[in-house]
Amino acid sequence: MPQKIVCTNRKAHHLYHIEETYEAGIVLTGTEVKSCRQGKVNLKDSYARIKDGEAFLHESHISHYSHAGFSQHDPLRVRKLLLHKQEIKRLTGKTKERGYTFIPLQMYFRKGKVKVEMGLARGKKQYDKRKFNFFLCEKNSGRL
Repeated sequence: MPQKIVCTNRKAHHLYHIEETYEAGIVLTGTEVKSCRQGKVNLKDSYARIKDGEAFLHESHISHYSHAGFSQHDPLRVRKLLLHKQEIKRLTGKTKERGYTFIPLQMYFRKGKVKVEMGLARGKKQYDKRKFNFFLCEKNSGRL
C-alpha cells in the first residue's frame, strides 16, 4: 500500500544513532489532520516522553488550517501516541537509561490514518558528527 509521507525529520539521523523503530498512531483533531494533508508539519525539535503508561509527542508543530473558522488548534500542543502496552513498557525501561531518547523520524498517511515512525535513539558524540561530514566532503571532492 503506497504511503503519502507528510514530513521527515532529516536532522535525526545526523544527531542520533537510530537503534529501533516503531510505528505509532497519533491522536489529532480535524483541523490538524487537514493541515497534515497540506504538509504543514515540522518534526525538527520534537521528542516523545512516556508518562503514566502513555506516550506523548512534545514540540511537534502542526500549523493552523487555512480554511478553518474560529475553532483552530494549538500548533505546539502535546499529542498522544498510540502504542501497544508491551512497547510502552519496553520503551520506559530503555529511555530511563542514560543517553537514550525517543524521537519521531517521519509522519505519513497509511490507509487514511496518520502514523508516526518513532525511533529509539542514542545521541552521537561530536566526533561522530565530524567524521561523517569529513567522509561526505572527501567523497564529493573526488579524493576517494
